[in-house]
Amino acid sequence: MAERILWAPWRGEFVSGAKKEECIFCLKPSEGDAEALIFERREKVFGMLNRFPYNSGHIMIAPYRHVTSIEDLRKEETEDLFGLLKDSIAVLKMEMHPEGFNIGFNIGKAAGAGFEHVHMHIVPRWTGDTNFMPVLASTKVMPEHLSQTLERIKAGFRRLG
Repeated sequence: MAERILWAPWRGEFVSGAKKEECIFCLKPSEGDAEALIFERREKVFGMLNRFPYNSGHIMIAPYRHVTSIEDLRKEETEDLFGLLKDSIAVLKMEMHPEGFNIGFNIGKAAGAGFEHVHMHIVPRWTGDTNFMPVLASTKVMPEHLSQTLERIKAGFRRLG
């Protein structure tokens, strides 16, 4: 199988940019849900949209507690994180009908972590969801505004009940 390369120049700019002193995953929970793009709050973790998404519906799940490595997560945080992952997948399937998902953690700067706070990425995928725009024009085309995506996901969680 031929190697395929995901070219995301905007990601390199984000990762190599000047680091802020404050961690977004520590700050965002104190903001309003709409402003912070938070779609779900659980006891130990929360879910939010990625402000710099790879695809529509790109979400992140993080513990409230500032933790830099997976092995430092408490049992309750791990259970809450994976419970929210499971529910998030169900909601994304219901609301956005993706054909697949990329799910993972970037641990450490060398792995592409923008912040040293453990967080999981869930990226919905569709066949042909990449096109010429990022390569030729350094532009990512998103089919809907983040506020619309946020409302769809929140509505899905209400239906999931």
